[in-house]
Amino acid sequence: MFSKPSFISLGAALGAWALVLPPVLAHDPHAHHQQVATQPVAAQSARVALPDTALLDQDGRSLRFKSDLVGERIVIVDFIYTTCTTVCPVVSATLAQVQGQLVDRLGRDVALLSVTVDSVRDTPARLKDYATRLGSGPGWSWLTGAKPQVDEVLKALGAYTPNFVDHPPLVLVGDAKTGQWLRFYGFPSAEQLVKAVADLTAARAKAGAAG
Repeated sequence: MFSKPSFISLGAALGAWALVLPPVLAHDPHAHHQQVATQPVAAQSARVALPDTALLDQDGRSLRFKSDLVGERIVIVDFIYTTCTTVCPVVSATLAQVQGQLVDRLGRDVALLSVTVDSVRDTPARLKDYATRLGSGPGWSWLTGAKPQVDEVLKALGAYTPNFVDHPPLVLVGDAKTGQWLRFYGFPSAEQLVKAVADLTAARAKAGAAG
């Protein structure tokens, strides 16, 4: 049984982030996304073709995206880079809240996957440090790798941009077993993401009963 990590509020997480980020990063070219942080977002149905590309997690292990990391789980996937000071900490803090609510399922039938959009700088060690500051626990993988492989995954999931600082604020929630996927553009709340997992779980059970 996994031990439950301490619950991290959005405000507390962002406050802690301000203490550890270097002052030189105070100006973030992706800060224009902040203005949409308080706007409500709705889930959209999405078609996702999962690549089975090999990536590296925060412990330096080589894992295939589709077969190892996703498998037949329900997954929440977000996209970050460790030198970001605005959008990424908000989304990461939201997933930390989700972790607190789904901890009993993480690593079993549910997984959190955070994929860097800056694979050149974001080494496994850097991602591990970033994850540690958030209280990331079992069932939450932080992914990087060689740029061609990371870009392949980003393109497949609709999160690739030529300039990584322009990547869209995007979260995917999907069930690899049923093939149902939801896409959130913007900043979904932890409650929205947990509800999406619950809805996909219920849809899976219904499909299983019907079969």
